[in-house]
Amino acid sequence: MEKFGTTDSRSEWEALKSIVFIGNHLPRQCGIATFTTHLLESIALNAPDKACWAIAMNDRPAGYAYPSQVRFEINQSQLNEYSLAADLCNLNQVDVVCLQHEYGIFGGKRGSFIIELLRDLKMPVVTTLHTILKDPNLQDRHIMVQLAGFSDRLVVMSERSVEFLRDIYQVPEEKIALIHHGIPDVPFVESNVYKGKFGVSGKSIILTFGLLSPGKGIEVVIDALPQIVKAHPQVIYMVVGATHPHLKAEQGEDYRNSLHMRAKALGVADHIVFHDRFVADEDLLEFIGAADIYVTPYQNEAQIISGTLAYALGMGKAVVSTPYWHARELLAEDRGRLVPFRDQVALAREIIDLLDHPDECRAIQERAYNYGRKM
Repeated sequence: MEKFGTTDSRSEWEALKSIVFIGNHLPRQCGIATFTTHLLESIALNAPDKACWAIAMNDRPAGYAYPSQVRFEINQSQLNEYSLAADLCNLNQVDVVCLQHEYGIFGGKRGSFIIELLRDLKMPVVTTLHTILKDPNLQDRHIMVQLAGFSDRLVVMSERSVEFLRDIYQVPEEKIALIHHGIPDVPFVESNVYKGKFGVSGKSIILTFGLLSPGKGIEVVIDALPQIVKAHPQVIYMVVGATHPHLKAEQGEDYRNSLHMRAKALGVADHIVFHDRFVADEDLLEFIGAADIYVTPYQNEAQIISGTLAYALGMGKAVVSTPYWHARELLAEDRGRLVPFRDQVALAREIIDLLDHPDECRAIQERAYNYGRKM
């Protein structure tokens, strides 16, 4: 596995003059857009001698109102635009391309169009893999093998990702770099400092953040709330995030409305606050800061990376989560609590236990925060 900080890697970095980032980009609303934008801006801030700009993936013909650092846009379903993007990189003699890969953001069968772009590039490529399938079909395996072949480095954010690339896709370990998902560098602050901003002073706050869609497991938390509220009537569950744009385009707000109705039917509507908006970074830090317990009740075991989990852990939150892959790794060694998938009884039990035992909750928060300093 690649180790950074060597003399060779430092000299190579110093020689770079231009870096192009390919992926989704804000103001498009999704985790990859946030990640790509943050990565570009962080490198540009810390290395002002390097020209950093982006090629943004569009999921709609109209595109988005991008900032000036986005110099080219690709309609994900138009193969010819991938070739044009490669030509642009080559003509500008870009030193390195940094690709953010996720299933669903590139066109072609299972995102195969991005391979055509990589094939035409004449400079090194560093690819960050946000999803790695444990049981790929033939098409998915072929694409991952090609991605690895056209990339000079593959960046992953978990130990399990390294194992999958090595053992399932036979990627040489020296081609893989493990770099944890970045987190904000913020001090460890008591949640009461932020609660007043959201009108929940004196309450115990449970928080889930992210684009709203089925599979996030919000229903399970709502189903657990009657038992939690019975033990701790001061509890408020805050659900922060807009409905996923693709879901909203297909179904409107049917899913969000179903959650409201579920809470009302269970008699806990007064204990849930929905913040229906795409949250800016500054606001997100305040929302997480106000939380006593952060819950990721996701229903997909194969989720290998969760940026929201990394943020919550790094800010020193007591996390209760289902045992998807990234959670099992980050919350090991008593840095959080794991509960079975779709088990509202177990979820309620763990949350109540943490609220019943503030000293243990505080110890988990401190272990989480200290671990986050490595991220």
